[in-house]
Amino acid sequence: MSDTPINLEALRQRIDELDNDILRLISERAECARNVAEIKTQDDPQAVFYRPEREAQVLRRIMELNHGPLDSEEMARLFREIMSACLALEQPIKVAYLGPEGTFTQQAALKHFGESAISLPMAAIDEVFREVEAGAVNYGVVPVENSTEGVINHTLDSFMDSSLRICGEVVLRIHHHLLVSETTRRDKVSRIYSHPQSFAQCRKWLDAHYPQAERVPVSSNAEAARLVKTEWHSAAIAGDMAAKLYGLTRIAEKIEDRPDNSTRFLIIGNQDVPMSGEDKTSIVVAMRNQPGALHDLLEPFHRHQIDLTRLETRPSRSGVWNYVFFIDFKGHHEEPRVSAMLEEVRLRAAEVKVLGSYPQGVL
Repeated sequence: MSDTPINLEALRQRIDELDNDILRLISERAECARNVAEIKTQDDPQAVFYRPEREAQVLRRIMELNHGPLDSEEMARLFREIMSACLALEQPIKVAYLGPEGTFTQQAALKHFGESAISLPMAAIDEVFREVEAGAVNYGVVPVENSTEGVINHTLDSFMDSSLRICGEVVLRIHHHLLVSETTRRDKVSRIYSHPQSFAQCRKWLDAHYPQAERVPVSSNAEAARLVKTEWHSAAIAGDMAAKLYGLTRIAEKIEDRPDNSTRFLIIGNQDVPMSGEDKTSIVVAMRNQPGALHDLLEPFHRHQIDLTRLETRPSRSGVWNYVFFIDFKGHHEEPRVSAMLEEVRLRAAEVKVLGSYPQGVL
């Protein structure tokens, strides 16, 4: 027993020494980042500082080298924040996202770019596209599919008329909570606000626990949280960011019907992303209205052994072709086998548009 205080003090001293080393090394890394910015600017005043493929490679390497006791994803998140802060020394990244503040899309933006990025809320998905196209921001973040409710068609449709490229992806585990304010009478909740998709994702739980409560759909979960602040008989379904932003209390946690509920978000920008080693490609294909069109489209993927991860059909907006396919597959369009496959698809399709090749989501 007498050795315990001495051992504890020795451990604290060692932690202090390690903190000093960590501080010194982070500062050295930040100085290197600043030197990189100076060199890039000398060569090209319009240089792009954020390199999605480089960041993905660094994070994958950190996860491979990690041996604990911290989880590999937790270690990667720590390095993400270091990289975000260092990048801000070079040039702070401006990111538009589907708002308002407190949405899962903002959470996805911060997960991908780190807390040092400047995130700007937009009222609609097409506004996110517009801000990036105009050069007002560097990148945009938009939801594209949910594991429970399927694709977000508005995002897919926006790509049809846009010249923007997909630069990355983020997959976010979605946890919904039932939130109330300090003035809510918890035994008198008769109205629940949320986004329609959240209601759909929590339908069974609501049927079991609040079958009589009025369900009021609103534009976002963050808006639902804001409304609850002003009403004594209401609750909201929203996530952690909205709860923190509006000072709400969770009276029920993780009420989604499926524990694996997640949403995939796309990073949109103006740059082509080089190969990172583990990439995806997204394309839009317009096919002629004829028998066997889908088979003709998919046959080259099978023959070249290209792994499809998503296939969605949307009605054509031009009226010329009856249907348009959105396809995600593993691989980069600059890889020889992928390039050969795309050439074959172009010969069979009315139109093929490569939306972008980008690193597969690391976190």
